[in-house]
Amino acid sequence: MTPAIETRGLTKRFGGLVAVDKVDLKADAGETLGIIGVNGAGKTTLMNCICGLYRPDDGDVFVAGNRVTGQAPHVIAHRGIGRTFQVPRVFRKMSLIDNLLVPVLDRKARDAELIEHAEAMLERMQLIALRHNHAEELSGGQQKLLEMARMLMPDPPIVMLDEPFAGVHPVLCKFMIDRIEETARAGKAVLLISHDLTSIYRLSTRVIALNQGRIIAEGGVDDIRGNPAVIEAYLGT
Repeated sequence: MTPAIETRGLTKRFGGLVAVDKVDLKADAGETLGIIGVNGAGKTTLMNCICGLYRPDDGDVFVAGNRVTGQAPHVIAHRGIGRTFQVPRVFRKMSLIDNLLVPVLDRKARDAELIEHAEAMLERMQLIALRHNHAEELSGGQQKLLEMARMLMPDPPIVMLDEPFAGVHPVLCKFMIDRIEETARAGKAVLLISHDLTSIYRLSTRVIALNQGRIIAEGGVDDIRGNPAVIEAYLGT
């Protein structure tokens, strides 16, 4: 079976620093791949290379077997990759409804259908009562939910989440975990970066651990928990 998302030898350098070093990964439809590592391990840079924000210096990215390496972010998004960020990038002066309509402006559906879809997505995220509020009026956690809803509007087969639980209240964190599980059950491939290892271990089908840009361990949750290289990377020798 062709993976939903795959990288082969993906490499990104900033001067003499190798931020992503020959990374091979793949995730299938319906699978959640957890990506862990200490600060500076290369996790976000890896996502930026996959979605086109950074152009890799070497290696390739494939979506459903099709090479997308070096293409513009909007082209890769149209190929089926959705992305959220550590700090939510919402349109602060726009209403929640309008935020959700932005990624589907090129759809041929009637406006009423798109608005109905946006309202259903806000209902799913428990934001429907705020649909006419500006995004800047939301809390940080609510903005993360809004960004997730906007990312899901075009129904991408691949979902990349960068630190979705950072700075989020535990109750809202539990709600977000439920939405991520729901997303995977819908058949999407999920790439999940998080420092919250409890959530990573709960959600992930497999986990890869990065250190200094390289994969130092890969496997199931139990394999990663007890891996000496992972323990050393987090705690030292």
